Amino acid sequence: MSSKIPAHNVNVKRIYDPPAPNDGFRVLVDRLWPRGLSKDTAAFDKWVKDIAPSAELRRWFGHDPARWNEFRRRYAEELNQHQDLLEDLRERARQEPITLVYSARDETHNNAVALRDLILS
Repeated sequence: MSSKIPAHNVNVKRIYDPPAPNDGFRVLVDRLWPRGLSKDTAAFDKWVKDIAPSAELRRWFGHDPARWNEFRRRYAEELNQHQDLLEDLRERARQEPITLVYSARDETHNNAVALRDLILS
């Protein structure tokens, strides 16, 4: 049985915000490269494109808060195809803090927030 992940070990942050020492391992969880950010200035340790929502799901959601609960359900369903990637993030979060970095403007309704909940569940 794997050990429980401390909630404070899984954080979310916009990629445009400066990194902090307590961010730990920074994982970009978007499928598309963040706009206006050069590869030289992007501060992350790993880019896991395949854990991001599909293009179809992302377009359907459109960051509409009214679709948030259904987005979370559909995203969790999509991640059933990527249990290995989800487990890799869980395992790292058991060892050290991780920060899921994303580019969306909405800091409450985005894939990193949904993914954090899935990692901790």
